[in-house]
Amino acid sequence: MFKKILIANRGEIALRIMRTCKLMGINTVAIYSEADKDSPHVKKADQAFLVGGARVNESYLNIDKIIEIAKETGSEAVHPGYGLLSENPVFAKKCEEAGITFIGPSPEVISRMGSKIESRKAMEEVGVPVVPGITYPLSNADEAVKIASSMGYPVMLKASAGGGGIGMQIAHDSEELQKAFAGNQKRATDFFGDGAMYVEKYIENPRHVEIQIFADKSGNTIYLWERECSIQRRHQKVVEEAPSVILDEETRSKMGAAAIKAAKSIGYSNAGTIEFLVDSNKNFYFLEMNTRLQVEHPVTEEITGIDLVEQQIRIAADEVLKYTQSDIKRDGHSIEVRIYAEDPKTFFPSPGKITKLSLPKGSEVRHELAIEEQSVVTPFYDPMIGKLIVKGKNREEAIIHLKNALSEYEIEGIKTNIPMLREVISHQAFKDGDTTTNFVSKYLQNK
Repeated sequence: MFKKILIANRGEIALRIMRTCKLMGINTVAIYSEADKDSPHVKKADQAFLVGGARVNESYLNIDKIIEIAKETGSEAVHPGYGLLSENPVFAKKCEEAGITFIGPSPEVISRMGSKIESRKAMEEVGVPVVPGITYPLSNADEAVKIASSMGYPVMLKASAGGGGIGMQIAHDSEELQKAFAGNQKRATDFFGDGAMYVEKYIENPRHVEIQIFADKSGNTIYLWERECSIQRRHQKVVEEAPSVILDEETRSKMGAAAIKAAKSIGYSNAGTIEFLVDSNKNFYFLEMNTRLQVEHPVTEEITGIDLVEQQIRIAADEVLKYTQSDIKRDGHSIEVRIYAEDPKTFFPSPGKITKLSLPKGSEVRHELAIEEQSVVTPFYDPMIGKLIVKGKNREEAIIHLKNALSEYEIEGIKTNIPMLREVISHQAFKDGDTTTNFVSKYLQNK
């Protein structure tokens, strides 16, 4: 087992990884930017090193500097967390070349699944259902219109390298598609360095349901049930729960089998998530694969009792999975909400100093936090400052725990999305399980 791991990330996920490392007797090395010098993850690490300026390209995306620190500190492995360099094949490759273990899949698999067009093609080849659409890049807006006309509107225009809702837009007719093409292609080029675009049929009122998988280097592959992540704003998840409200056991089993088939077909190892859209008839379609730990992994940990970060580290250290599929039990219901430093109506970021922080307590409540009282939320990074996770014997009990916890959650000095989260959890449609991806626009923004 590794003696020292460098965590190439910041905020709550850096702290979350450190917690498991400590339990496993592994020393940790943190990196931090000038803006994060007083952050909790810097204080909690065994060692911490300044990696650059406040902007991510000066610090958390500085691959050569991070590898230099890993080598100088004798770190045997790097955990990338999520976001930042977690799905960067160049980083994974450079770690490999430096003799440092990248805790994740191979650079080749990251590269292949990082392209939405290539990943759609890979899934089609092995018979995993994908949303009807194309598996090659569009040459221009006219070609997009021609293809969309043959499949029927509405369609979803997407960037092959996209993520976080960037470079994607629904089009209801040819005029809308023509207008959307150039702008989204430019955004994709600016953000991802890749302007490849494609179209697929837009699934009306879908659920976003994802399957957590684990695979070791010997090819043993299991799934750890599903998470439903349909409550989103600006195509980004804000409420996640496990198990899904909509799935019956038959569909759950089919989706798990499809996820395992997908992972095995590409030679996957470590933690991964296969994301699906599920329509009202419980048909499911491959959306994309995330080749890393997910933000919402705690709800899976809560219902399975398995530490996902520990399993990632053990697989990276060449251990064989100690679980078979029949070992993976499901207990109770868990819900996570993401706490963002943002205006609860406009969703615009709200940086500033946290002057008061009072957290709900209880055995049914779990916190994953990036901040503490007097922390300064800077404008340089994603505004997520924490996650609140609850567990109940069933969904009804979990909702009660979450409602109580949100009512006791106090943050002063900045705006947060907590009022919006309280509104979601209290809404009758949420209690009834009417949690499609248009929940926020349908019930909160259009009222």
